[in-house]
Amino acid sequence: MPAKIPATIVTGFLGSGKTTLIRNILQNANGRRIALIINEFGDLGVDGDILKGCGDETCTDDDVMELSNGCICCTVAEDFVPTMEKLLDRPEPPDHIVIETSGLALPQPLVRAFNWPEIATKVTVDGVVTVVDGKAVAEGRFAHDTAAVDAQRAMDKNLDHETPLSELFEDQIACADMIVVNKTDLLEDREATGLASRLTEDSREGVQVIKTAMGKLPVDVLLGRGQAAEDDISARREIHHHHDHDGDDHHDDHEHEHGHDEFDSFVVTRPEIADPTAFAEQVADVIRTHGILRLKGFAAVAGKPMRLTLQAVGPRVEAYFDRPLGQDPRETRLVVIGQQGLDRAAITAALT
Repeated sequence: MPAKIPATIVTGFLGSGKTTLIRNILQNANGRRIALIINEFGDLGVDGDILKGCGDETCTDDDVMELSNGCICCTVAEDFVPTMEKLLDRPEPPDHIVIETSGLALPQPLVRAFNWPEIATKVTVDGVVTVVDGKAVAEGRFAHDTAAVDAQRAMDKNLDHETPLSELFEDQIACADMIVVNKTDLLEDREATGLASRLTEDSREGVQVIKTAMGKLPVDVLLGRGQAAEDDISARREIHHHHDHDGDDHHDDHEHEHGHDEFDSFVVTRPEIADPTAFAEQVADVIRTHGILRLKGFAAVAGKPMRLTLQAVGPRVEAYFDRPLGQDPRETRLVVIGQQGLDRAAITAALT
């Protein structure tokens, strides 16, 4: 059976910065053909300029699909699943699907929709990314412009819930695999750090909380997480069942020109390893100790002709043999990705 196509769900309130984050993904697709499903409706049409620059080869007009009949979690059967079927049945389906929900949408019903028979065998939820407006949340407002949220709520005739923003926010955090605290350039360092710490405490174990501005995260951190969220929906507790959604944030309320979303990556090279299982455990320990966001690479194993591939998202490490080493050097090369300030020397020492 062909591998399932990964899909990333991006959720968050109006103005949190979802669109900016997605634009960054498209502009740094690195050859991936990415399809984009946008949950816009009413008068909140997509600004065409938002999607420009994603590249004709990897993101054509046919790869951008708009759901305009209302909040995505209220129109799963009528709108979302049929759209996914059309996308997946193409002669050349995408390499990755990115779904930007309405800010009024709960992510849990959308994740559950990936178990519908029509699409369950073809696509999987690679990860749920919740984008948070750091400034608004720090001030207890959750959304930058609550009046705009109320206006969008009034426009959506299919909306079947009236949940307060605070409760919807809790549901978005509960479902997330990664929480992006955006607009941290509007906060003092201590405020941003304190907010990230609180969100970490409020989320499931293993959920990564990242501070940034302008949504400029490494694409390898956002995509390729392999969470299969539809298989553990019970862990993503839906705290409030009368879902409340907050408008699509296709009007980035601020276009900050000076984000401090600094990330660091470097390569660690070491000789071949002796025990793949022990090395995977070693890698997981280093990730936990140093707060590494992503680690990936290849290793040569003593006495083995095959190359060992390692992929780590947070503390979860996958290792498997993929192909003969051939003329490749018998060494181990790992790419480490994290927020700026990683202790390169300590990480390198711990991995070698």
